[in-house]
Amino acid sequence: MIATLKEALTERGFDTMTDVQEAVTAPELADADLLVSAQTGSGKTVGFGLAIAGTLLGTDERFGPPALPLALVIAPTRELALQVQRELQWLYAKTSAKVVSCIGGMDPRDERRTLDRGAHIVVGTPGRLRDHITRGALVMSDLRAVVLDEADEMLDLGFREDLEFMLGEAPESKRTLLFSATVPPAIVEIAKTYQRDAVRVTTISRGVQHSDISYQVVKVAASEAEHAIINLLRFHDAPASIVFANTRATVARLTARFTNRGLSVVSLSGELSQDERSHALQALRDGRARVCVATDVAARGIDLPNLDLVIHADLPMNTEALLHRSGRTGRAGRKGVSVLIAPDRAAGKAERLLKWARISADWVSPPTAEEILALDEQRLREAPVWDGDLTEDEARFAAELLTERSPEAIAAACLRLYRAGLSAPEDIELAPNPKARPERAAFGPSVWFELSVGQDKRAEARWLLPMLCRAGNLDKASIGRIKVGTSTTAVEIAEGAAPALIARLGDSGVLEEDITARKLDHAPQDTRPERPERRGAPRDSAAPRPRWSDKPDGPRKSAPRRDDSAPKPRTPYKPRPSEVPEGPARASHRAFGEDRRAPRPENREAADSPRKPRHGKPARPDGGGKPGNGAERADRPKGPRKDGAKGARGNDQPARHGDSASAKAGGSSFRTGAENVSQRMDRPGGGKPKAGAGKFAGSKPTGGKPRGGKPGRGSGPDRSGGAGRGGGTAPPRRKP
Repeated sequence: MIATLKEALTERGFDTMTDVQEAVTAPELADADLLVSAQTGSGKTVGFGLAIAGTLLGTDERFGPPALPLALVIAPTRELALQVQRELQWLYAKTSAKVVSCIGGMDPRDERRTLDRGAHIVVGTPGRLRDHITRGALVMSDLRAVVLDEADEMLDLGFREDLEFMLGEAPESKRTLLFSATVPPAIVEIAKTYQRDAVRVTTISRGVQHSDISYQVVKVAASEAEHAIINLLRFHDAPASIVFANTRATVARLTARFTNRGLSVVSLSGELSQDERSHALQALRDGRARVCVATDVAARGIDLPNLDLVIHADLPMNTEALLHRSGRTGRAGRKGVSVLIAPDRAAGKAERLLKWARISADWVSPPTAEEILALDEQRLREAPVWDGDLTEDEARFAAELLTERSPEAIAAACLRLYRAGLSAPEDIELAPNPKARPERAAFGPSVWFELSVGQDKRAEARWLLPMLCRAGNLDKASIGRIKVGTSTTAVEIAEGAAPALIARLGDSGVLEEDITARKLDHAPQDTRPERPERRGAPRDSAAPRPRWSDKPDGPRKSAPRRDDSAPKPRTPYKPRPSEVPEGPARASHRAFGEDRRAPRPENREAADSPRKPRHGKPARPDGGGKPGNGAERADRPKGPRKDGAKGARGNDQPARHGDSASAKAGGSSFRTGAENVSQRMDRPGGGKPKAGAGKFAGSKPTGGKPRGGKPGRGSGPDRSGGAGRGGGTAPPRRKP
């Protein structure tokens, strides 16, 4: 070890090195890349400071003038970076080393000016360091060592890209040291990529928890959680304590609550500026504050002196957070306590966290107000103010006070003055055990009565109890057990209330309506039938197994099952007669034996009758407007015509009504007394159609609105529209 560093350790009070410090300073690892895992509070900062000393100084004991950085230390948070800077400053104080910091929240211009003046060791956070590298303020050409402190935390915070960028920009001849409490696969991947044959160093004993930290779990009701924290702070009375919460809102609420209770408290969360966070930590180090309410931002690497108590107001998200939170106490051989607040519904989660972390904890109740007040008296007796010689002024004041007050009054005043500077403890209701049934007190001496009502009259305790209280003028506490039998019911009445009930019954014994009651000489026997044997319950192997046929009511009856295997009768299909001529276009319909658009024989008369009015419109005399009502729909073939002529709807669609060959020829063969209903062109009861109503030759059915005039005034197919009063042969044409 370099002499200057050894002198600094001696002045700091380091007699022996920790396990991790001895492991990383081994002579055979002087030039090797290291992947180190050690538990929190094991002195890792001093360890990697000693490990890179030989790489930076070589055989020299002092650094030369500051120039380009020789070492780069990367930390996940600002607080940890500042702490590393302080540790390296006192460790390298006798080597004339210049240790500078580059962290977020500080003025980057001041940091660039500092880097321009030169530095030996640069400590910073990933984001700010990468910014200085890209701007050319931080030149890494002379780097000899790169240290990643809490590498797993930096990966969790999303700094992997920044780390890979900086490791890629550093010289290949550098020495890389990765320090991490846990070694996830991502850390192993980075080690394989950016380290040269890294040596794995671990000082963590698997399955063994931190021996200097005692874990406790306080189970309380959810409404009493904050009261339990206040009592814990008062009970332990630690010089410094940290209360961890999961959100910033919880931190703000707890800080305000503790401040109102007279506790000296500071907060530490991501919403605070760097100056505010630095002042909060300095207040804890100076003793101006004794309680710090923080999120997990303070759980990594923060080393506070005299921190003896850690309280988890919110349960941590995982085991790593639990270990790092608790690792703020019990550092450097100092004892500490880690307390988990577990509300009723979170008790299972707390148990699983401890199990996965392989930690054994004591489940305790929160301190009561009486216990805290008793501790106040004990601490007052043990206070160092009682020791020491009295000065002249103190002796004079004591003599005058004894002449004015009695010793008892003086002692009581001392206790009141001591408690005046402390927060009053809270009265806490212990969380009830939901699985435990409340114990019922013994009923005492009693008298049994028999009621003339039982299961045959649907007697139940839920209506017998209020009836006894009402009719017998009894208190609910005077009624004990109620045993409902087949035809009677036995009721237990307290011995003190029995005479009043007997007097109220009188000679008739009528309790209410047709229910009578009489006193029994002894307690009734339990005549309830035995429960059937449960499956899996122990029984006598020699006894025969009960069967259903052994029951007094005979074997169990079962409903006859329907035979699904037998084929179900099916109604034979009768094809309807079709008037469609044979042809290839109707082959598919003929295969099924029907024409789906042909009218049924039994509906011929309905087809000939006028249609029923719909939507307030007058009925059409021909029943048209919908395919299938006219018989002529079946009189024409479907599909393209053999002669190649186009129909009314195109080449590949059948012609509409009225597009027959005779109509195309120019003459109308329609008549009023035509056999086909759709060929009647006159109104019902009217005469012949008006002259000039329209020509049929070459006309096309529009199927839409009438062409001019009001609906129904024309009688030709071009003006029918399917809604007018006049009869039209074509149904409404649909848009393709």
